[in-house]
Amino acid sequence: MIGKLTGLLDSVTEDCATVDVGGVGYIVFCSGRTLSGLPPLGQMVTLQIETHVREDHINLYGFNDVADRDWFRMLTTVQGVGAKVALSIMTTLTIKELTDAVLAKDKAIVGQANGIGPKLAQRIVAELHDKIGKLAVDGQISDIALLDESVNSFDREAVSALVNLGFSRMQAVGAVSRASQLLGPDVGLDDLIKSGLKELTR
Repeated sequence: MIGKLTGLLDSVTEDCATVDVGGVGYIVFCSGRTLSGLPPLGQMVTLQIETHVREDHINLYGFNDVADRDWFRMLTTVQGVGAKVALSIMTTLTIKELTDAVLAKDKAIVGQANGIGPKLAQRIVAELHDKIGKLAVDGQISDIALLDESVNSFDREAVSALVNLGFSRMQAVGAVSRASQLLGPDVGLDDLIKSGLKELTR
């Protein structure tokens, strides 16, 4: 099984990239977001890989980091979500948007992806809601997957504070995410913690 590839970026198409590793070209299927973030052709690239082995083929799926790969794995555990659909979701939504949608059980957000109908969107948010907490506790989804680098730096501190008060990481992430959206990007740490605590004790 292949877990990571590092080599020269040989070519890029609409849905995949070819990575030259020691003269061997590996075709790697990627989301649109991953493909748009690749370096110029001929430059070195590293992709985290998920390998799917079937009776008649072997497919490689590539991701910028382990958190993206973990989300892909989790999405494909849902009935009706194959690799193609999972990549479509990850093309449409950032990891933070996807995490927020699942935590809030917002099927409309997930349904924005191509090929996702209302019933499948509902199944995705319902089945993955509890799994996010488990992955966070196990360390398989990093803080960056739950709270994107672009958000206020106080968010992580607020999550830690709520966890120290006895709430689960999943509960804390959901509460801080909702509080941050409600209060805006300029909120201070104390107000964010208070608002997050209020979300949890409603």
